[in-house]
Amino acid sequence: MLQAATKQTIQQKPRKSNNKLRLKNGLIGWSFITIATLMIGLFYFYPMAQALILSFQSGAGSNLQFVGFDNYIRLFTDPTFIAAVKNTVTYLIIQVPIMIILALLISVLLNDKKLKLKGFFRTAIFLPCITSLVAYSVVFKYLFGSDGIINQMLINFSLISEPIQWLTDPFWAKVTIIIAITWRWTGYNMIFYLSALQNVDNSIYEAAKIDGANAFQQFFKITIPMLKPIILFTSITSTIGTLQLFDEVMNITKGGPGNATLTISQYIYNLSFKYTPDFGYAATVSYAIVIMIVIFSIIQFKVAGDKNA
Repeated sequence: MLQAATKQTIQQKPRKSNNKLRLKNGLIGWSFITIATLMIGLFYFYPMAQALILSFQSGAGSNLQFVGFDNYIRLFTDPTFIAAVKNTVTYLIIQVPIMIILALLISVLLNDKKLKLKGFFRTAIFLPCITSLVAYSVVFKYLFGSDGIINQMLINFSLISEPIQWLTDPFWAKVTIIIAITWRWTGYNMIFYLSALQNVDNSIYEAAKIDGANAFQQFFKITIPMLKPIILFTSITSTIGTLQLFDEVMNITKGGPGNATLTISQYIYNLSFKYTPDFGYAATVSYAIVIMIVIFSIIQFKVAGDKNA
């Protein structure tokens, strides 16, 4: 009896010490998580909730009044907002696929083991991503000016007879914005594809070559399926970035000519600081972007065949 009681006491002590250790580790872990959670809630979710409340109000400065869904109804009859949405969606539909395809093709080329100076090319293509948004936008504004280098080169090569109005013609102004954001962000997406390609076992391609698959077939039958999750990720992040486009348009065309290049984010800025301040309606337009991001993200998940979307 004494031996059994002693043995039971010995077994209970390790259990108690293990429980204390788990409790201590749990408290330490929660102490780290709690601080981060409070910061995220304070600086991220709280402003979102305040903006949502603000979207149901209207007025200048602190003289705000509750107007219910009037701001949301106003969106459908606001010609400036509709123009901004059309411009932003145009950038999205045209620029994002071009950028994704370019990034994918460049990453495949730079992943070739026979290519020399790969480090130089990778750095050169990625460098635009780390340039200042304002600085590169101003440079593009001068490059595509009526007397800029681009027009001079096109005239010298006899491709055009007179300067193209890149910044003052509605069509060419959109083209300029698309070229600018494609130049800056292609290298950013290329890095994701290049990293994923380097993790693909080369024996897969060697087996495909033995089976008689050419480079074109390898690209569509092996590379694309293997990079499907990364393509989905970059497509969603690029969509979010394009729907929030502001710096390039603000610094290159200022939304002009007229509202031909105006984006939703620039319209929010104008509502808040350029026109008579209407922070309530500006918050409503901001949530319109959120709704559009959710819709486009769900569409992309469905197109990609994600069953959890």
